[in-house]
Amino acid sequence: MTVRTLRYARQFYEDLERYYTHLAQLDPSLGERAYEAIHKAMRVLEDFPFIGRKAIEGDALARELLVPFGSSGYVILYDINDDVTVTILAIRHQREDDYH
Repeated sequence: MTVRTLRYARQFYEDLERYYTHLAQLDPSLGERAYEAIHKAMRVLEDFPFIGRKAIEGDALARELLVPFGSSGYVILYDINDDVTVTILAIRHQREDDYH
């Protein structure tokens, strides 16, 4: 089994910081728990990059991974670049319409 390398786009880091900051203001442990849930979900992509649903019609390599958290969760947008690399592009809350 090939273990993929995860790369992270700047947009992903900006999104993650925005969510963490918002949750940490409500409850510091809430921000930490969300971060851990997201991180754990992304680790799965190292071994199983095709686990996510197709994100863009006609592009089998653009995928979305659902991350359960609380009563809803997050959606991670990622791209399978090749046999060894997955790029995490962005993240959004499930209740948001689109990525920022």
